[in-house]
Amino acid sequence: MTIQKVMVIGAGQMGSGIAQVCAQAGFEVKLNDREDQFYERGIQTITKNLSRNVEKGRMTEEEKQVVLNNITKSLSIEDAKDVDIVIEAAVENMEIKQSIFKQLDEITPKHAILATNTSSLPITEIAAVTNRPEQVIGMHFMNPVPVMKLVEIIRGLATSDEVYTAIEEMTKKLSKVPVEVNDFPGFVSNRILMPMINEAIYTLYEGVASKEAIDDVMKMGMNHPMGPLQLADFIGLDTCLYIMEILHEGFGDSKYRPCPLLRKYVKAGWLGKKSGRGFYTYD
Repeated sequence: MTIQKVMVIGAGQMGSGIAQVCAQAGFEVKLNDREDQFYERGIQTITKNLSRNVEKGRMTEEEKQVVLNNITKSLSIEDAKDVDIVIEAAVENMEIKQSIFKQLDEITPKHAILATNTSSLPITEIAAVTNRPEQVIGMHFMNPVPVMKLVEIIRGLATSDEVYTAIEEMTKKLSKVPVEVNDFPGFVSNRILMPMINEAIYTLYEGVASKEAIDDVMKMGMNHPMGPLQLADFIGLDTCLYIMEILHEGFGDSKYRPCPLLRKYVKAGWLGKKSGRGFYTYD
């Protein structure tokens, strides 16, 4: 199974990063979004990342242009009609993802693999709306994509060995490290990370320590590069809450209950860095 033509759906932070690493690896990439302004924002991010690499001597200006030339604009999902793989990086919402995959199943060639960058939603449930569940798979990239090496590759219930192998080989071509994971809520990364963040929020909620103290304990005591409350702000508190709700619903275990303080912050619009305020305040 040869992969050369790639479509990435969603030109946001994750999608633009995925498009960049695919283009750097020599793949032909269509970067798709609903509106031209979203695409332009994504390509600006990619250009900025590549320019930084040129400044640091990691690539030449000519190599930067080759990467940018590997990316073409797409404002219609119909552009998926001739690709070998689609990597969906749209909003983390099951109804939206299922709608996209239903359309892709009708538009893409029969051999095309349909991958999702979901961080927590069941691959099997996404695959169920297609007529090719054996060709649906999870590729969970870490943020920021151009920097982080890990990709969780998640098999759905029906995902074929051939498709898994093709995605594993593609991941290595992207200079990433593939890790095989089975289809459970939160997979491995968020099943472990999010309860830790949620417990840090409970620790603040119960007045055990200040936010600075909680983050310092984890940074200096556990050698984490970033404290859990600061990390939650960077991920987005709405995203953290959504994943905790998926874990709570998926496992039916009270240990995954979202902290009331997390719910309060999200309802207040304090979503972290992207809104200017979360556990910390950002300019």
